[in-house]
Amino acid sequence: MAPQQQEEEDGFVYTVDEALTALGFGKFQYLVLGYAGLGSMVDAVEVMILSFIGPALKSQWGLSSTQETLITTVVFAGMLIGASFWGILSDNYGRRKSLLIVAIVTTVCAFLSSFSPNYISLLILRMLVGTGLGGGPVYGSWFLEFVPSRNRGIWMVIYSTFWTIGTILEALLAMIIMPRLGWRWLLALSSIPSFAALFLYSFTVESPRYLCAEGRISDAYDILSKIAVVNQKKLPPGMLVSDQVMELNEELLEPRANKIFNFKTGLSSSLMLLSPKLLRITLLMWVVYFGNSFSYYGIILLTSQFSTGENKCFSVASHVKNDTSLYTDVFITSLAELPGLLISALVVEKVGRKVSMALMYVLGSLFLFPLVVPQNEVLTTALLFGARIWVIGTFTLAGVYCPEIYPTSVRATGCGVASAVGRIAGMVSPIVAVQLVRGCHQMAAIILFEVVLILSAISVLLFPLETKGRELVDHVSL
Repeated sequence: MAPQQQEEEDGFVYTVDEALTALGFGKFQYLVLGYAGLGSMVDAVEVMILSFIGPALKSQWGLSSTQETLITTVVFAGMLIGASFWGILSDNYGRRKSLLIVAIVTTVCAFLSSFSPNYISLLILRMLVGTGLGGGPVYGSWFLEFVPSRNRGIWMVIYSTFWTIGTILEALLAMIIMPRLGWRWLLALSSIPSFAALFLYSFTVESPRYLCAEGRISDAYDILSKIAVVNQKKLPPGMLVSDQVMELNEELLEPRANKIFNFKTGLSSSLMLLSPKLLRITLLMWVVYFGNSFSYYGIILLTSQFSTGENKCFSVASHVKNDTSLYTDVFITSLAELPGLLISALVVEKVGRKVSMALMYVLGSLFLFPLVVPQNEVLTTALLFGARIWVIGTFTLAGVYCPEIYPTSVRATGCGVASAVGRIAGMVSPIVAVQLVRGCHQMAAIILFEVVLILSAISVLLFPLETKGRELVDHVSL
């Protein structure tokens, strides 16, 4: 504390944003990015695996289509529970504690599920895995709070690439493992990233922004000092203060009608999201996250359905009759996420979050629309490839926009609850993408995807502000 006490005498103050700007994006942030990215890869691997184990278990255990769909549904049900819980836990007890519990739950349950003796035990364990995966937004919020405001959007897009890397690696792993060793080995080997996240947890630190928002200025200063040492930079001269203190000081100099209200004294974190200041943002964000999950997971499931050749009705699936096509098509469409991420990185800081997301929703709907009628195998794969480019773009930009628009005091809760709503979409999506298509209602399924995408685009345009270039705020101003 001696250096800070000396600087306090100089009469200068600075916020976490100003400190991070001075420290820049250096070696320390790269380490944070690596760990948060590993958490994102865990999510991608455990979600993508659903595309492969469902058809395999249907054949091996003689499951009905409903039972096969339920394997995916229970994972998203667990994510629905976890997303809300981990966000509230993170905002009230810290990002770091939440990361530990998330890693433990996901790792243990993911590995044990490979030993499931029967269908019921598999459902229970995969639901618990989903509960752990619901902590995904905590990784994103934690990483964001170490990033300087300049080019923050690009770094969040780079963080999103870890998800895509996870999907591609899982598709490759499935191509190698499933035909030779089966689904149990795929589940076991897919849990390796989870074990890595648990092992590397000891190297993580708490978010200085969270510490400041909690009034733990000294602890936040210690973390920022470590960042300065690792990045070989210097903190700004003066004393570290929270965003709340800065706004209160501004009120003393220039009285305003607005005031800071600490919701934690009376209301839970979840109720903060429905306050007059955040209600519009929260409701629109729920629509966007629902649309993203519904369309993204729907495209993945459509790919598997059109590749398995199990449909009795006339569709492109009838031309494909082997498991190799499933692995190949899922792998090819997973590669679509690479150009999608590249485009996102190019537009996020130049065009902005809102306009980019709206445009990508429209383009995604245009690629899906021709599938209202059956197409040949090559064209179907190409259309799904194109749709996935734009849908991963909206998913990525929403992942940037959501934690930016919410204040630190409710950031993880806001993103967590929005993610939970997205998990509801993940539960509904298999009914549309699997049950309707297998029931010879391909046109109805695609039209539903079109409606969701257009409503999502409209919701994005109704958001009250653009977050490009804006500093993060710590508390809600009323």
